[in-house]
Amino acid sequence: MNRLLFGDNLKWLRDTKVFPDASVDLVYLDPPFNSNANYNVLFREASGEASQAQFHAFTDTWEWTREVDDTYQAFVDTCPNARVVELVEALKKFLKTSPMMAYLAMMAPRLVELHRVLKPTASLYLHCDSTASHYLKLVLDGIFGAENFRNEISWIRSNPKSLGTVNFPNCRDIILRYSKTSQCYFNKAFGEHDPEYVDKAYKYSDEQGRYRLLPLLNPNDNRPNLTYEFLGVKRVWRWTRERMQKAYKEGRVVQLKPGAVPQYKLYLHESKGRTITDNWDDIPQVAGKEALGYPTQKPAALLERIIDTSCPKDGVVLDPFCGCGTTVHAAQKLGRQWTGIDITFLAINLIKRRLRDAFGDDAQFEEHGQPKDFESAKRLAELDKFQFQHWALSLIGARPLREGSGKGADRGVDGLLYFYEGKDERAKLIVQIKGGGNVSAKDIRDLLGTVSNQKAMGGVLITLEKPTKPMVRESVGAGRYKTKLYQKEYPKIQILTVEGLLNGTERLEAPPQANPFAKAEREGRAEKQEEIFVDQHPAPL
Repeated sequence: MNRLLFGDNLKWLRDTKVFPDASVDLVYLDPPFNSNANYNVLFREASGEASQAQFHAFTDTWEWTREVDDTYQAFVDTCPNARVVELVEALKKFLKTSPMMAYLAMMAPRLVELHRVLKPTASLYLHCDSTASHYLKLVLDGIFGAENFRNEISWIRSNPKSLGTVNFPNCRDIILRYSKTSQCYFNKAFGEHDPEYVDKAYKYSDEQGRYRLLPLLNPNDNRPNLTYEFLGVKRVWRWTRERMQKAYKEGRVVQLKPGAVPQYKLYLHESKGRTITDNWDDIPQVAGKEALGYPTQKPAALLERIIDTSCPKDGVVLDPFCGCGTTVHAAQKLGRQWTGIDITFLAINLIKRRLRDAFGDDAQFEEHGQPKDFESAKRLAELDKFQFQHWALSLIGARPLREGSGKGADRGVDGLLYFYEGKDERAKLIVQIKGGGNVSAKDIRDLLGTVSNQKAMGGVLITLEKPTKPMVRESVGAGRYKTKLYQKEYPKIQILTVEGLLNGTERLEAPPQANPFAKAEREGRAEKQEEIFVDQHPAPL
């Protein structure tokens, strides 16, 4: 069953009931790169233009804190792999308590758990960049064994046109691929042939189509059983005499002139395509309609290649840093089972919206980690008011909006709901979240003022506490608004409680948020490829 898990991925991964040993076919992770960057999510309007509403997503900066020190000490004290412990301790002697060591202290225990959950035929792809890739490779060598390193893939994500200063512009990310054992699942990847290459290589044709000629000579010149004369030419051949004669009768072996070395016909329609190497220069970075505004979003084609290559039919894909959900989107499209984990409700809600838009009811999944009752919602509000806001907004499908500093247009707005009044006209509802006590009629009057200032049609207040009678009177007294498109009236101000939304006794009264004039293109499942298990260290012949 597909799963979307909210919370710290280390806690989830250590739960053996959720993640038993050897239960996952493919892990892809794209953790923060320690790049000292502040990332913001841009929410886009229906036109695709960036909205003025911008919400802070996360800060990709690491420092050695007490929490990091506790994680490090627990890891070196309890990790069952002594070799990895020695490696991490050696790195700390070198790196001290630097930001890089804080990053590695966060990554090491997670990579150990990810190794545990992989099946013997499984692979792990770790997406990183040059700031930490060399350190991560050392840690992965310690966990997986250097003999199970498979590839260092370069993804050429851009072609920067920069004059630079003292450095060459960086245009690539690194993807480190490791397998659990030597017996790993692997589907060889192929791409489209370059037309110029086709014209040059496939220069012959007959009634079956275009073809090229390939040599039949054996690279090993000490094979007496394959040494014989054929069409007047004695060589060491790749094939036995019987196979050579059969292919000749079928017209697949040709001799261009008497005395020339016979060659084999390979038709263009028989070629699977261009062999994909470890230099991926054919997948551009996210652009156009695919872009969701998430700063570290990866293109779907990148994840589809990884899944097609390293996850069998109906296999299980795990992304422990799932962000905006490209991995789970690709896995859903390709018919694989998936589990995504993220520590922010911002990401969880974005993934849910993305799956719904792309797959509709076909995207069935379980959700775990978020509040399911009033008491757990209250605890979340006490622990982290911002995560509580994001979660509460998701109860009615609203999108978050960065809270302002007390000045400007964002004041008093935690989220927005949009609906259509015409083909190119949208209206909005203002959403406020109250996770603490002391809500009063003044909050309703303030919300009504914000609705007026923002030129919105109405407002919604979601509160943990039950509304007072004066609050209810104020909301009723605010009146109603009527939509042009649906010709229906709705309350100008609504009060919804978290408890009522959770138990189903309350619901939002609002026009449909879906665009009635255009439907999003739905994803279809791609054809699944045949399974291949490859022994990377075959026994000698």
